[in-house]
Amino acid sequence: MSFTPFNGPLLSGLIGDMQIAQQFSIKADLAAMLRFEIALAKTQTEFDVIPKAAEKAIADLGKSFEPDMEALRTGVIQDGMAVPDFVRQLKAAISEPHAQYVHFGSTSQDVIDTSAILRLVEVNAIFEARLNKLEIHLQSLAEKFGAQGLMAQTRMQQALPIKVRDRLASWSRTIHKYQSQFADIQTSLNIVQFAGPVGTLDKFGDIGPDIRKALAKELGLGDPGYAWHTDRSTLCEYVHWMNAVGSALGKVGQDIVLMAQNERDEIRLANTGGSSAMAHKKNPVRAEILITLAHFISVQCAGFQGNLIHEQERSGAAWTLEWMLLPQICVATGAALNNAITLVQSIESIGSETAI
Repeated sequence: MSFTPFNGPLLSGLIGDMQIAQQFSIKADLAAMLRFEIALAKTQTEFDVIPKAAEKAIADLGKSFEPDMEALRTGVIQDGMAVPDFVRQLKAAISEPHAQYVHFGSTSQDVIDTSAILRLVEVNAIFEARLNKLEIHLQSLAEKFGAQGLMAQTRMQQALPIKVRDRLASWSRTIHKYQSQFADIQTSLNIVQFAGPVGTLDKFGDIGPDIRKALAKELGLGDPGYAWHTDRSTLCEYVHWMNAVGSALGKVGQDIVLMAQNERDEIRLANTGGSSAMAHKKNPVRAEILITLAHFISVQCAGFQGNLIHEQERSGAAWTLEWMLLPQICVATGAALNNAITLVQSIESIGSETAI
C-alpha cells in the first residue's frame, strides 16, 4: 500500500483523480511560477520599473527554461520552499544586466500563492463541469423513477410511504445549493498575491497598488487590494465548501448503501463489487467510497483550520501544513464527484411501481 493512496498503484483507480492531481504536480507548479515571473516583468515594464530589454529576456527565457530539479530539491531542504533556488536559476540563465530584474520587488510567497491560485482555477473548472453533469443525471433519475414508491426511514426505522422523487430531491437540493455558491467562492478565491517581503510593496511606493492591479489583470485574476500572506480565510472558505460538497455526496452514498441492502432491495445498480468468498455478494462499492471520501475530507478540513493562525507577517509552519492538506482535499473532492457521477449513472431502478 502506498503511503499516499491517491496516487498509489492500487487504490488510485478508486479514490484518486489524475486530472485534479496533475494540477498539483511539480510540472504544473513550476509552469505557474514561471508564468507569474513573466507576467510580473511585463507589468513592471508598463510602469517603467524595469527596462523593456529585461522584460523581453525574461519572457524569452520562459520558452526554453528547464529548471535543475535536483538543485531545487536541495534548495527546498535548505530554504523550506522552492522559490529561492528557482529564482537563482532564472537569474543564472538570464545573466546580467537583466538578471537583477527577475522577481523584482516580489517575495517567495507571492510566487507560491499565485501559482496555487492559477492551478486552482483549472481545478475549479473541472469541479464545475462535474457538478453540472451530476445535476443532469439526478434530474434524469427523477424523470425515470420519480413517481415510484419508497418507504421513508426515520431514525433507521420504517416511517411513511414517499415517492422516489422525494428522496432524490433531498440529494439534488443540497448539491444544487453548493453549486450555486460556487461562483462566489471562485470570485473570492481567484486573486493575485503580490505584496513584497513584508506585505507593503515597499519597492514601488505609491504605484505599488496599481502594479498589483495590472499584474492581476495580466494573469486573469482579481486584485484583492491587500496582502493576504497571513489571511488564509478565503482558502479556508474554499476548503469548507469542498467539505460541504463531499458531505452532500456522502449522504447520497449512505442512502444508496442502505437502499441496496438485501432485505430492502430498493435500488438496483448495474456495477457492483464482488467477494472473494461469497459469489452472491453485490457490494455497492462506489456508494461506500462516497462515504469514505466525505469523512476523509472532513478530517482534513479540520486540520486546515490551523492555517488561519499565521504569526506576525509570515508563517512557515502553517504555510507548509497548507501545502500538505490542500492537494489531498482537492483530489478527494474530485474523486467524490467522479464516483458520484459513475454511481448515479449505474442506477437501473429505484423504488417500486406497486403501492407501498
